[in-house]
Amino acid sequence: MKLDFIDLGKLSVSKANMRYAKKAPDVTDILPTVRKRGIVVPVLVRANGSPDTFEIVAGARRYHAALIVADERREAGAEVDAMPCAILDATDDANAIEASLIENLARLDPDEVTQWECFTRLVREGRQVADIAETFGLPELTVRRALALGNLLPRIRQMYAREQIDRTTVRHLTLATKSQQKAWLALADDPDNYCPTGHQLKAWLFGGQSIAVKHALFDVAASGLATVADLFGEDAFFTDADAFWPAQNAAIEARKLAYLEEGWSDVVIVPASEHFATWEYEKAAKRKGGRVYFDVRASGEVVIHEGYLSRREARARAEGHDKPDVPTKAIRPEATSAMQDYIALHRHAAVRAALVGHNGIALRAMVAQAIAGAPLWTIKVEAQSSRNDAVRESVENAAAEARFDEQRRAVLGLLGFDPDTPTVTHGDTGIHGAIGVFLRLLDLPDIAVMDILTIVVGETLDARSPLVDALGAELKVDMAPVWQADDAFFDLIRDKEVLRAMMAEVAGDTVAAANANEKGKTMTRIIRAHLDGSEGRAKVEHWVPRWLAFPPSSYTARGGVASVAMHREVEEARNDNQPEPPDTPAPAVVEPLPLAA
Repeated sequence: MKLDFIDLGKLSVSKANMRYAKKAPDVTDILPTVRKRGIVVPVLVRANGSPDTFEIVAGARRYHAALIVADERREAGAEVDAMPCAILDATDDANAIEASLIENLARLDPDEVTQWECFTRLVREGRQVADIAETFGLPELTVRRALALGNLLPRIRQMYAREQIDRTTVRHLTLATKSQQKAWLALADDPDNYCPTGHQLKAWLFGGQSIAVKHALFDVAASGLATVADLFGEDAFFTDADAFWPAQNAAIEARKLAYLEEGWSDVVIVPASEHFATWEYEKAAKRKGGRVYFDVRASGEVVIHEGYLSRREARARAEGHDKPDVPTKAIRPEATSAMQDYIALHRHAAVRAALVGHNGIALRAMVAQAIAGAPLWTIKVEAQSSRNDAVRESVENAAAEARFDEQRRAVLGLLGFDPDTPTVTHGDTGIHGAIGVFLRLLDLPDIAVMDILTIVVGETLDARSPLVDALGAELKVDMAPVWQADDAFFDLIRDKEVLRAMMAEVAGDTVAAANANEKGKTMTRIIRAHLDGSEGRAKVEHWVPRWLAFPPSSYTARGGVASVAMHREVEEARNDNQPEPPDTPAPAVVEPLPLAA
């Protein structure tokens, strides 16, 4: 390489330059500096094949800025400066492409589609992925991600470059065949059809359940099962979920036998329809009869828990009740079964009579049974379930959910539970678990017990119950601080009349009327632009759709919104339960009975 000054008339932009285009690039940002100081950093050039002419490998923007300044100087009658150049070997296209890309990466980050174009040209010139990554100081995964765009139809790449689709959607589209990509584009072009994006796209591609290759316990290559990999190098999936399970179940059985041969007392397979809750068990070594539990998930993942016993079994072993000394003759109890009933019922009657008025103790007993369960208590935790992955993900990432989870962890700490336990309310640990919780609660002040009760109520509050609306109205819940419109929300709106009404709310009646006949995507884009304050539109803060508000309302006369129907039910109940005129005496305060004679 050598340095020289070359007349502008002998220079042109090389096709190896990543900025090569028929249209001149935007140079407004560097033009003032070039006018004042000229070209300070040499451009990279190589011989063009014609005598005394050179092509620019890196530095096209400086070259175009210099052309503008040269025209201005000629008009002013001033002398035009030659361009400082670093001259490369003319024979190596790959080196030229690398030089262009390295310089542009350092100065102005190109989009991934531009990187794909340049990396692809380097691969055609014989460069390996590892070589490209080393040259540019990038992880190999980054290079593979850029190259993966080559699996996409040109129009999809254009949509990505224009930011019409996000990176998650593109990543899943690299899993699609060409025919699937064409089908997806057809959906994207049809305003009356739903076009899946993001995580919903993966379910669309696989026709429902998708199982990651990383969850397989068997040798995937030897199994012969077909897989498809996301070309970004991040995920691979089985094309046939039904074919996966026989191989996975066989591998589970093989591992079960291996554990039994190692001396474990038992291996329990927990099916996907159930869940292994660690808080229901205690650690137990192999020599103390500990079992192995295989927690099989619907996703195909298998979590293996070594050395556990149920709390009841662990307690029985600790007390020595599991010893096999069975007497040769049955011991007759001193009280008959009828007498046992007599004792239990009279003790029960006395205790609940004494409980009257001792609200703090009653509160603790109720909370203990709600948390741990008891024979007469059936508690279910609200699963916040939805068949839509995007809806579940939206709720998991919501600010309100984060706030509740923070308080849940604090309550778990008060109770001495593992802070990573998914819920405070276990609901099925039996009466012994309830006793343990009750004894813990006796040591806590009322305010702490009320905090625990609040979390229990929140966990067991049915998400689709009218009680949600009644509580929201009573608490004067404002959704604006804890909710923001996200992709999942807008992806689920199919009704143009609703979109027009929402557009009027955020953009005003004039904008809504002007765009009333536009496609649904256009209306959504206008709404989001106002919410984001982008595209030159006035930003709208704290917008909450009518359906989510307290109280909720509909956008159309058609109605059919569950939250609105629940609110009507609450209002009808409120009207039916208006208090009687105050001519009846106030109820007497119940005095507590003595706990002991």
